[in-house]
Amino acid sequence: MTQDRRALVAVSAVQLAAGLVGQVVALRRRRHYDVPFMTGSPDHVARDSWWFGSAISAPSYMIGAQAWALARLLRDPADLRARQVLRLLGSGMVCGYLSERLCRRRVTPGGFDPVETPVVLAGWAGSVAMAVLARPQPRP
Repeated sequence: MTQDRRALVAVSAVQLAAGLVGQVVALRRRRHYDVPFMTGSPDHVARDSWWFGSAISAPSYMIGAQAWALARLLRDPADLRARQVLRLLGSGMVCGYLSERLCRRRVTPGGFDPVETPVVLAGWAGSVAMAVLARPQPRP
């Protein structure tokens, strides 16, 4: 496996872990999604996390797709479809973290939370790295 593919696998795994931890934290703390065009309810975080995500994690179907792509990339480092999926998911999650009100608050000095801030930072940084590292590689 080449260096860039190892890096993609590593950041995808870290981002996936952040998404899973974010899902658990959001369920326990009832952190519903809150983006400019939609807002969830603290009473429906579990249900909403399937299709809309939570305040600090992507929707479950995106987490599942990321796990699928990561598993395929581990089996076959040359799997272009897995790289495309990770690039699209990473790009989409960057926008998700930017649009989520709680995520923006958690990265400000006044909004620091010892549990949520590290999860948000790991997830956000991981999604940026996924989008960059999964981009098409020039042919030699």
